[in-house]
Amino acid sequence: MKNKIDLIWFGRNSKYPPSWALGEIWPTDFTPYAVNKQIQNRLENSTANAWLFWDSSLGGPDPKKIQTVLDLPGDLWHAGLRLGMGGLPDLIDFVAPTWMLNCDPDQMIEATSWRLSLRACLIRTEVLRQMGNVCPNFQSLHGAALELGHRYIMHGVITRHIPWLVPEKTRLVPCTPPFEDELRFVYYRFGSFWSRWAMGRALLARYTSPQKAFRANRKIYRTPKPLGPKPFTHSHEPNLPPIEISKAKISVLIPTLDRYPYLLKLLSQLRDQTIKPFEIIIIDQTEVGRRITTLAKEFADLPIKLICQDKAGQCSSRNRGLKSSTGDFILFLDDDDEVPSTLMEDHLSSLHRYNAYSSSGVANEIGAGPLPKHFTYFRASDVFPTNNTMIKRETLYPSGLFDLAYEHGQRADGDLGMRVYLSGAVMILNPDIAVLHHHAPRGGLRSHNARVITYASSRQKIFHRHLPSITEIYLAKRYFTPRQAQEILWLRTLGTFSVQGNLLKKFIKFFASLISLPDTLWQVKKRYHQAENMLKDYPQIQKLKISGSKKGTT
Repeated sequence: MKNKIDLIWFGRNSKYPPSWALGEIWPTDFTPYAVNKQIQNRLENSTANAWLFWDSSLGGPDPKKIQTVLDLPGDLWHAGLRLGMGGLPDLIDFVAPTWMLNCDPDQMIEATSWRLSLRACLIRTEVLRQMGNVCPNFQSLHGAALELGHRYIMHGVITRHIPWLVPEKTRLVPCTPPFEDELRFVYYRFGSFWSRWAMGRALLARYTSPQKAFRANRKIYRTPKPLGPKPFTHSHEPNLPPIEISKAKISVLIPTLDRYPYLLKLLSQLRDQTIKPFEIIIIDQTEVGRRITTLAKEFADLPIKLICQDKAGQCSSRNRGLKSSTGDFILFLDDDDEVPSTLMEDHLSSLHRYNAYSSSGVANEIGAGPLPKHFTYFRASDVFPTNNTMIKRETLYPSGLFDLAYEHGQRADGDLGMRVYLSGAVMILNPDIAVLHHHAPRGGLRSHNARVITYASSRQKIFHRHLPSITEIYLAKRYFTPRQAQEILWLRTLGTFSVQGNLLKKFIKFFASLISLPDTLWQVKKRYHQAENMLKDYPQIQKLKISGSKKGTT
């Protein structure tokens, strides 16, 4: 049975809409107000499965192609990057400069992207009903579309860029929303503090003039900020063939260093999994004198592969484990995790349910307080935690393994996650899949004097400064623009003044951070130059051997 798809037709260059057998046609002006009214008037009584927004300058949409798109993973599909929306709005660089989804994939591949254009966009009707309309307060439809895309993806709508949605010879035309739309975007999506911060940084960076900034600032606060929607409820069932979850081959990867009490607890919990692991690969980096070599005997009922590595390193150890793995799925865990008995079954079900390539859960950290709100509902993942992520093995073939630049530093998982995301893979975050993470006082990155001060500790202790590490700056410089890499340093410096607690504690933290500011700036500058030097020798990324291939790694 064909899906019913209604067509919103922007006929700026064509007086008459095309014939459209899939549903009704609604000619509409290319303005936020007109689109808002059209949706408002038609949505309640709509019987369509989805709505297609289409610009007449692209020619008539192909019904067969549009029907095909509805069978792809996702809830919303668009050709925004192909139509010039990449990198927009520029003002987001002052607020979320190194956010994974602020780095655009190649415009010619299918990938997750919130930078949609309503010139070519297919949206499930249930998304419009649950997540709200196009905001009419924007001056341009491009600005309104960016706000819509960010609002949707941050509340759980799986939003995918499909380059072949538009004709192959479509010319990329850069879009430039007015500054008022950019500032309104930041105000609506991040709040008043961040809109004022972004405006201040835009003035200091000479991105805009004082006159434009003043006029925009005066106008956006005249209308109340719309309330955000509730998280999206995925009621649509994809048309996927059933899988035999019980026969899935899962390789569990656990690097360990000086944490045997935690590791023994984790192994005992892996015994109780509802889906049994195909293999458990432990890469033991504990010093020889303290190393326990009887793990395989103690857990003889588990399919343990024990690899001993004398030189400790988080990337080299995980890479050895990955190259030794033979399963179709890889489950990344930390040695100080505690896991529920359904962990592997839940990840497999999640991958199948959303036709995804990687499934990330959450970690309830001991002593870290409740999870941030955006980690409490299902959505496209912008993280890749190696203490609770399952990935299809085939996904690692194009992206490569862990970059050895992070051998003793932070963000190795973020770097691999970035490459998986940029390859176009569907990545999901499912908060219903949770582990307990102990943050053990010894072992792990603490053995390399990394992650001694965390974000959580810096927000609780007056004299803790959570400065960007060399490898964090390296990641920013590797994937993001020079401005984005610079802006994250501004934000991290500003973050040293932040603390949770009463007014007195905040007052003391402010003055302590102010006194430390010269040293903070010096430390950040030194690490920035060290990260620049790293780029001369890195990245060093090994390849995973393709199953059945006789080729080795490179």
